[in-house]
Amino acid sequence: MHASNFSAAVAISLMSLAAAPAAAETTYVTGDRMLDVESGRFIAAPLITIVDGKVVSVEPGKSAPDDAEVVDLTGMTILPGLIDMHVHLDGRPEYGGYNSLQFTDRFWTVLGVVNAGRMLGAGFTTVRNVGADDYNVAGIDQAIEEGWIQGPRIVNANYALGATGGHCDETYLPPSFEAKSPGVADSPEDFRLRVREQRKYGAEVIKVCATGGVFSRNTEPGQQQLHEEELRAIAEEAHFWGLKTAAHAHGAAGIKAAIRAGIDTIEHASLVDDEGIRLAVQHGTWFSMDIYNTDYTQATGKANGVLEDNLRKDREIAQIQRDNFRKAHKAGVKMVFASDAGVMPHEDVGGQFAVMVEYGMTPIEAIRAATLNAAEALGQAGEVGVIKSGAWADMIAVSGDPLADVGELADVDAVIKGGELVFTR
Repeated sequence: MHASNFSAAVAISLMSLAAAPAAAETTYVTGDRMLDVESGRFIAAPLITIVDGKVVSVEPGKSAPDDAEVVDLTGMTILPGLIDMHVHLDGRPEYGGYNSLQFTDRFWTVLGVVNAGRMLGAGFTTVRNVGADDYNVAGIDQAIEEGWIQGPRIVNANYALGATGGHCDETYLPPSFEAKSPGVADSPEDFRLRVREQRKYGAEVIKVCATGGVFSRNTEPGQQQLHEEELRAIAEEAHFWGLKTAAHAHGAAGIKAAIRAGIDTIEHASLVDDEGIRLAVQHGTWFSMDIYNTDYTQATGKANGVLEDNLRKDREIAQIQRDNFRKAHKAGVKMVFASDAGVMPHEDVGGQFAVMVEYGMTPIEAIRAATLNAAEALGQAGEVGVIKSGAWADMIAVSGDPLADVGELADVDAVIKGGELVFTR
């Protein structure tokens, strides 16, 4: 064959090879039963068919084809992968107060890799990371997506936005350090710029601190720290770019300002009043309330180096927040699961389900908060938080009945992400 003809033939062959579609990867998952979180009922002996990481069908009582790849969860109850709407992957509670200053900056990136793996192992196949330093979690997210490390799907906020000297600023260091968070601004127009900056570097949700907080210095949780017009500018700009918004807001005034401004989820909502609850119902605003971590912070905070002033604030709002969780849920506020992992160990956040039930939810309501509700609040309804056609094949399995004992979710037995078994006992 003439050289030019040979080259042309090779080129055509390579083009044909490149154009040929890759063979679909099909996996089947079976178990004793599956919880349909939409109906709240069990499906007995399900055969879940997965193609290229997504669910194709759920058929009760059928068997997988011979020689098929099967994840056999016999003896277990299958549920959708869980979603935690408030985590900080690049932090650990063991390093409180000034203890964190003994480490180099990249130490926290490495910890974030470990924390991501632990959250996945705990059954949380999707997390919303609402605040990280140095774009640590943006890098971790990319490494997970590229297949270098294991971890959940991450909806990442990058730096949280806030006022100069407020909860989301750098408040632990003296003036000589000139320490300032890149997310800080002090006018509506400047906050619009901050939204664009965080989106530029990969933010998929915008987090803002509307009030003071527990684990910062020189702030009180109940103190409003942004004007309503600043919050409105943030919400409008984020929504303009197609991003959801989340507001750290403990105090009643800040909660109401954030709701009126159009913020999508209220984080903590500890000191919400009756008017704030009514506004949340009226506007369809989600509450994202971390009502478990105080058990950890009060038991171990001092040993971890947390300052007494921070522990004082934690004590003062803990029971009020739990009582308001009950009140808000009873009033019909839409609720999502949120742990504030980083304030407590990431691997232990499943313990919050039992506390949610203790403070007014039924087990299926608590489970929906971490599946259906969270997916809707993320803007990913039908993609995560369910096991049905078109959704990512993210699942967990437990040995018992989570509707009889929601505490089963504190210690999951198997985790599947994108159709792949990533953890099993």
